[in-house]
Amino acid sequence: MTRSTHAQILNLPNIITMVRIAAIPLLCLLLLSPQRTPCFWAAALFAAASVTDWLDGYLARRMGIVTVFGKFLDPIADKLLVMGALIMILPFGRVPAWMVLVILGREMVITGLRGIASTEGIVIPASNLGKYKTIFQLVAIIGLLLHYDYHWFFSLDHPLLIVNMHHVGMFYLWIATVITIWSGVDYLSKFIRVIAK
Repeated sequence: MTRSTHAQILNLPNIITMVRIAAIPLLCLLLLSPQRTPCFWAAALFAAASVTDWLDGYLARRMGIVTVFGKFLDPIADKLLVMGALIMILPFGRVPAWMVLVILGREMVITGLRGIASTEGIVIPASNLGKYKTIFQLVAIIGLLLHYDYHWFFSLDHPLLIVNMHHVGMFYLWIATVITIWSGVDYLSKFIRVIAK
């Protein structure tokens, strides 16, 4: 491996991305149990991994080391993280299977279209819908992983509010699903317009 290739792959942002991918098996292991404690730690791990998604991109831009490898690996890490969490909670009945199918199907279709576009030397700019979709998906999944009732305490003796995190997660997942469909149709229409030219 040349020094240039080494720098392309083993730089701080890419290492953070690889750590995010390495966290996915641990996330899946925690989600083998539907009990409150492992699900809490799974949610904490998922939230931490989600933060690294922002961090690696920020560092790559700040340090001026945006690489082809990083551009390839980062979206894969994001998709694997979301897919892993959603698939692991399916057997618990926490999420409708059709929503998971819509979310994962959209990712596969758009990834395929991007591959086709890149082979033709075509760049189709992403819209902000994709960013909103990701944000709502991440918040929804954290809620679904937590699942149980949680107390927001005013003091230890007097809970101020009891929140069912499953309901919170489903609320955001409905929004995420709508944006997922909307952003997928938006990208597909852009793809068709560009290819038709």
